[in-house]
Amino acid sequence: MRCPYCGYSETKVTDKRDDDAVGITRRRRECLKCEKRFTSFERVENIDIAVVKKDGRREQFERKKLFAGIHKACEKRPVSIESIEKAADEIESEIRKSEGKEVSSKEIGELVMKKLKNLDKVAYIRFASVYREFADLESFQKELEKLIKK
Repeated sequence: MRCPYCGYSETKVTDKRDDDAVGITRRRRECLKCEKRFTSFERVENIDIAVVKKDGRREQFERKKLFAGIHKACEKRPVSIESIEKAADEIESEIRKSEGKEVSSKEIGELVMKKLKNLDKVAYIRFASVYREFADLESFQKELEKLIKK
């Protein structure tokens, strides 16, 4: 593992944690040259999953897109990167546990909204406004009222 700071190729593992729920091993590492610490993640490479878009097109599932969508909704909010990573990992795990090799973009969007609702209400509303394509203030207000009632 190369150090992201100085590029040196020798590091030592200072801490290791397995998250069996999502199939990830997290390693805390220290560079033997510059002594800076960083985290690496190890994931099992999984079978390809196709995402069926609204218009019927199919494209390969990309965890990066999932993470980017959650991250964008949480921008300038008090939500840690670790929390966003965990949410993306849990959503990906749910998708991979489901039967079949295809998942609709709608299902993914609903899973993201479910996670964001528990993570940060403002991030949830941000994501919902784009995902549900609110056309006017009334539809936006209805979603806010649903959130407030719960």
